Amino acid sequence: MQLPTRLIALSTLAVCTTFGLATYASDTPVLKSAGPLTFGPNAVLFVGDSQAGAIVALETGDTAAISGEPKDIKGVDSKIAALLGVTPDQILINDAVVNPLSKRVYFSVSRGRGPDAIPAILRTNSKGELEEVALASIKHSAAALPNPPAEASSGARSQRMDAITGIQFLAGHVIVAGLSNEEFSSKLRSLKYPFAQVDAGTSVEIYHGNHGRYETNSPVRTFVGYTIDNKPSILAAYTCTPLVKFQLSDLTSGSKVVGTTIAELGAMNRPLDMIVYRKGKEDYLLMSNSSRGVMKMSMAGIEKLGGITARVPEGKAGLPYETLQELKGVMQLDRWTQTTAMLLVKDEAGALDVRSLALP
Repeated sequence: MQLPTRLIALSTLAVCTTFGLATYASDTPVLKSAGPLTFGPNAVLFVGDSQAGAIVALETGDTAAISGEPKDIKGVDSKIAALLGVTPDQILINDAVVNPLSKRVYFSVSRGRGPDAIPAILRTNSKGELEEVALASIKHSAAALPNPPAEASSGARSQRMDAITGIQFLAGHVIVAGLSNEEFSSKLRSLKYPFAQVDAGTSVEIYHGNHGRYETNSPVRTFVGYTIDNKPSILAAYTCTPLVKFQLSDLTSGSKVVGTTIAELGAMNRPLDMIVYRKGKEDYLLMSNSSRGVMKMSMAGIEKLGGITARVPEGKAGLPYETLQELKGVMQLDRWTQTTAMLLVKDEAGALDVRSLALP
């Protein structure tokens, strides 16, 4: 993800964690699943593999920018299915991100349903057509996460699929959100790249205003890096829908951190994806949701917001937002250029399209 100027300060942060000797793989990367994606330096693509309980780094070498404007792709799910030799109902697009160097769109895909699905990584080419990333010849490394939830039995879904719910590359580290098998299961982990031995991660607790209680077992669903009051931080969204800030410097091995809930954005909703961007002299957060559309929030004055620590009976409080009524069915989004976003959109018939959007 490309970061606006205010986010560049994250690259100077040294997160306090302890690592051992790095181990690099040289054989074909074996992905048990392909979930959340994010790009790091030099077009390294990080893949969250919840089934394996690991983060895999793929050195794509895709550093040359393609020419021309971003290209929409109608029926991208049908095109992916055809490339993989199945019907559209037999694939799931788990994430879609833009390579900030080449501007190609990358997809993590499941061929089939459930824990036995076969993972694949695909991308667009210079013509906007799709191709599968050849994992057999790509240089890669991997980091296994300690204490992931137990794997599901065949045909069932367990919390293992939430071992990795989101990843971002910030300050030379892969920040990983998800669940562990510990009592306080919600985790944020900081993995230095190139990979070294992974530490125990940070247990995170939040106050959920709609539920009127503190919670330690709900995973972050999507998050983004942002500098608040000159402190490198992340903004994290949870189901039903608290928006919480954490300072990156607090993500230390084995610690427990209580986040600051700065907004309640409505019940009966699951956040899907978010980006931060600058327009004019102001920063904005754009967040897609399962049942509440796409929300736009100004970051002005965010450092002055107090934390929500009491029940929110009306369901909404804190950081204000507007719903962009013209945007429907947005499943994923990422920065495409300084002024344009990439959207993965489900139409009324259930088909998926890649569309470009002038940042509002």
